[in-house]
Amino acid sequence: MKKFTLILALIGMITLQSCTVNNDDRDGIDNDTIAEVFEYTNVNFLPNDYTVVLEYPHSIFTSDMVLVYRLSGSFQGEDIWKPLPETYYFGDGTLDLRYDFDFTRFDAQVYMEGFDLAGVSSSYRLNQILRVVVIPASFGKNSTVNLNDYNAVVSAFNIDESKIIKM
Repeated sequence: MKKFTLILALIGMITLQSCTVNNDDRDGIDNDTIAEVFEYTNVNFLPNDYTVVLEYPHSIFTSDMVLVYRLSGSFQGEDIWKPLPETYYFGDGTLDLRYDFDFTRFDAQVYMEGFDLAGVSSSYRLNQILRVVVIPASFGKNSTVNLNDYNAVVSAFNIDESKIIKM
C-alpha cells in the first residue's frame, strides 16, 4: 500500500509540474505577461531645475523596462501620446527644448533641456500629462512592436485603459 501511495504521489507531482500557460500569439507577442501604466496629471516643470520625479505606487522589477509618453494634444477625439525623449527645434534648426527621462525601480525622473527654458511657452512646461508604461525588458528587446507608438504598446499588452493607475 505504501508503494502504491508513493507511486501515485510521484505521478501527481510530474503531472502538475507540466501544467503551464502560454498565451503567446503567432506574432510572438506575450499575452500572459503583466504590463502596467501609471498616469501623472498636472505635472509642472518649474524654473528650479525643470525636473519632476514620478514615483511609482510600488517598486518594479530590476528586469523591467520603462517607457514614458507625454500627452501632446488630440486629433479627432483621440489622444496623441509622444514618446520621450522628445525634441522641439527653432525655425533655424537649433534646439528649443527637449524632454528626456531616466528611471529606477522606484521612480522615473523626467526633465527638460534647452537654451532658454524660462522663455518656453507655459503650454510646454505646466499642467502636463505623462504616462509611464512598465513592460518586461525582454519584450522590449525582442519585439516587433513599435515602442514609439503608445497605442501599439497598449494593444500588444492588452492593457485596459480603465485599469490605468492614476497618480
